[in-house]
Order: sequence, then C-alpha cells, then structure tokens
Amino acid sequence: MLVVKKFGGSSIADKDHIFNVAARCIEDYEKGNEVIVVLSAMGKTTDGLIAKAHEINPKPSKRELDMLLATGEQISVALLAMAMDALGVPAVSLNAAQVAMRTTSRYGRAKLKRIDTERIRNELDARKIVIVTGFQGINKYDDVTTLGRGGSDTTAVALAAALHADKCEIYTDVDGVYTADPHIVPNARKLTEVSYDEMLEFASLGAKVLHNRSVEMAKKYGVQLVVLSSLTRAEGTVVKEETKVERMLVSGVAADKNVARISVIGVKNEPGIAFKIFNLLARRQINVDIIIQSIGREERKDISFTVAKTDLADAMDLLNENKEMISAQEITNEENVAKISIIGAGMTGNPGVAAKMFEALASAHVNIKMIATSEIRITVLIDEADVNRAMRSVHDAFDLAD
Repeated sequence: MLVVKKFGGSSIADKDHIFNVAARCIEDYEKGNEVIVVLSAMGKTTDGLIAKAHEINPKPSKRELDMLLATGEQISVALLAMAMDALGVPAVSLNAAQVAMRTTSRYGRAKLKRIDTERIRNELDARKIVIVTGFQGINKYDDVTTLGRGGSDTTAVALAAALHADKCEIYTDVDGVYTADPHIVPNARKLTEVSYDEMLEFASLGAKVLHNRSVEMAKKYGVQLVVLSSLTRAEGTVVKEETKVERMLVSGVAADKNVARISVIGVKNEPGIAFKIFNLLARRQINVDIIIQSIGREERKDISFTVAKTDLADAMDLLNENKEMISAQEITNEENVAKISIIGAGMTGNPGVAAKMFEALASAHVNIKMIATSEIRITVLIDEADVNRAMRSVHDAFDLAD
C-alpha cells in the first residue's frame, strides 16, 4: 500500500515533534507500506522569513520572495530525514526541483501542472521513506515558485494522485473536521465523514483544516483524504465523494475574516458595466465572492462585492486606475467585515434554512450587510467584531453541538 502523509508546521515545530512525526511514519513503513511524507516549514518559519524580507525591502520582488520562502520546507525535510536515519530507517529528502514538480509561473500563487514521479518511484523501490518539500515547485524558467499559503496540502494530494496512492493523510493540530472552529464554539462536534463538496466550502470559507485547492484536486482525481491529529491517535475525518452517515441538514458553520467589501458607486445603469468591472479583476486573478447590485436610480447604480483582504490593495488600485472606463463616481472599501456561512448538502430542497439562520443572527443582535447562497451554503457578510457571537448562535440554532 502506498500512503502519502502531510504534516503541517505545528507538527514539526521542534526536535520532539520531529521525532514524533518520524516515529508515526516509520510505523507505516514497518508494516510493509510505501511511505511518502510532505512537510510544511517548521512552526512560524514562513512568517519569520516574510518579516525578514520586509526588513530588507518593504516591497520585495515576488520571485525573490519565493526563493526565500522555499528554504523553510527544505529545512524541514532534511531534519526529518536525519531523524529517521537516527532511528535506523532509510529516508531521502527531495525538494521541488529534484522531484521536478512543474508549476505555472505566477510567483506566490503558482499552480501545479505536472509531477515527474520517476525519482520518487526509484527511491520507493529502494525501500526508502521519501520526504518531499510541500508548498513549492519550479516553473518553465526553472525558477522556484510557491503555491500560496496552505500549498503543502495541494502538494500532498497532487503526489497521491500522480502516484495512485491508496490514501492521503493530512495531519494537523486538530483531530478532524468539526462543525465549527472548536476554539470559538467549544461544543463543536467532530465529523466522521464529509463530502468533497462540503469540505471545499469549509476550506474556501475560512476553516483552516485543508487548503481549498487540495480539496478540488482530491475530488477531481478521486483521492481519499483523511484529516488526523499528529499529536493524538484519535480517529480523524474522512473526506470522500459520498458519505454513508445520515445526511444532516447543515454540516457546519464557518467564518472567514480575510475579507473586505468594495463598493463601486454611481456607475452607469447600462449593459456591460458589470462585465468591465469583473473582467478587470479576473484578468488580475482577483477572486470575487458576494456580489450585490442596487436598483438603478437616475441612470446610475451601485455594485458591491467582496474580495480577500490580501487582494484589497491591488483591487482598489486597479479600479481607481480605470475609474473613468467603468464610469464610477466613487469607489470605497470596508475592511472590518467577515463572512459567516452554514454548509450542508442536506440543505438542497429544504425551505426555511435561510430564515432559521437569519433568526439566529437576529437573536444575537448581528446585522447582515450582504447575502449569497448556493445549493450547499448560505453566506452572510457581517461586522468582524460580531463573528464569534454569530457563530455560536447559528451553531446552536441548527443543533450541531456534541
């Protein structure tokens, strides 16, 4: 059996944690399994490297920033290989160039295109544990690229897909996927199983358990994911296409504070204006989520939408540069906002779910600024200061407690 195991930064934060990870990987190896390990940078290494870069240059080039950040994972994989060697087990560490993990050329947000599996396959055949750097790749110029925060999850799933692994285990500092963040909602319940679609919504809406691109890839290639704790032996949450457990109306509540609202005010009330606005953003690869257009007045209308807070500066610069082209009278933004969402495949065809959510928010004295819906989620934009209170109220309203 071929198993891919991914460990996050908190799982390898120091010597004791590294040897704990080594021991868990060796257990599978000694059962006769082939083992590939994908690692993130240790602890807060990436944050420290970013801070160091900005000490040197407040606006470092994205290429050089990727070159710097990729060193964090190389430290992790080398140290883990040394730990396994100290425990008497053969292991080899490989970076993205040695594996040949080819990506697009967008520094900081590259996407994996293909993986050359020959080197990994040869090392596995030699009965070694293969330890691979997560989060990074190389582009067509042989420059180092990074996949964005959480990219190690995507690396692990991509390797599992490319090598037809039997299982991909994602180890974190929590023991599975919960109905809400247990740090905010103490009585949140761990889910035994969750569908790809539900997990994708959780990941996209602020749940920090899995990276959304890793879930998309797992669904596309049918990779079964298991979310586990690296610190306990508790059973985790299985992420797969179909779940056997009785379908709940709502599977969980998620919150996302990395969000900002932009309002493009007083644009002409004529065909093509919305296209001009969102085409500009799309060409800059800025994702938009909730969109509201006001009723036209005096041949003018307002369009409001949300973007990731990390994209706000780029989006505002772009829109202001093209203010005349999009016929805007004013462009404003608001950062102290957050999204809260309920997620569940069981919501389809069940009237009254939205009303129940809105009632819970009203009882918690939380005002709603914007609303968006899909078949398996309802999202509202609220003041950031109200997030924790809102999550607990909505969680209780749908009886999701343990």
